[in-house]
Amino acid sequence: MNQHPELMNASARRLEQLIEERLQPGADRDRIDERIWRTFGEDCAVMFTDLSGFSRRVARFGIIHFLQTIHESRKLLLPVVNAHDGLLLKIEGDSFLVIFRDPVRALECAVAMQRALVPANEGRAEEDRILLCIGLGAGRVLRIGDADVWGAEVNAASRLGEDTAQAWEILVTEGMRVACGEMPDISYAPIDAIPSGSNGAWRVIYRLSD
Repeated sequence: MNQHPELMNASARRLEQLIEERLQPGADRDRIDERIWRTFGEDCAVMFTDLSGFSRRVARFGIIHFLQTIHESRKLLLPVVNAHDGLLLKIEGDSFLVIFRDPVRALECAVAMQRALVPANEGRAEEDRILLCIGLGAGRVLRIGDADVWGAEVNAASRLGEDTAQAWEILVTEGMRVACGEMPDISYAPIDAIPSGSNGAWRVIYRLSD
């Protein structure tokens, strides 16, 4: 059953109302901010994915190749997201935005996604390989229904996944590392590229074969 558009847009409309109140002369912005966080704030893990070398391959092999790679990445990776209780919020080009209630499940999902690509890439030509980059953050965010999330950890995870990570890498914020705690067969190495809004950033050391 399709939701009524008014219901689907309720969160966005309510946020817009509160922001409009915040803009009024003499507004008590601290109180309004508390209301916004009380209405929309939640703790979760945020995942951003990107495909390594994607733009270069599109320039070389064209838009049909672009569509094929996008289709294959969705087909291979979204079932892994679903199996780890992730909620896909957005697909933009070759990137996914996914949120998880449990940071541990988010990191387990990231590892499982990378592992799923090992057999998928076997025997493929270089231009057809799907090479995944992943960034993860965890903490308090503003979640606007099933449309979007905002916050420092969101921005940091985006930078790590889309700008910093290389093929097969999983990069996490300090908040994500702390939220996950000790996990079997997982360790971390610090990296120099610390995104704004995070106290640190780490490369996840994991086994590519399970």
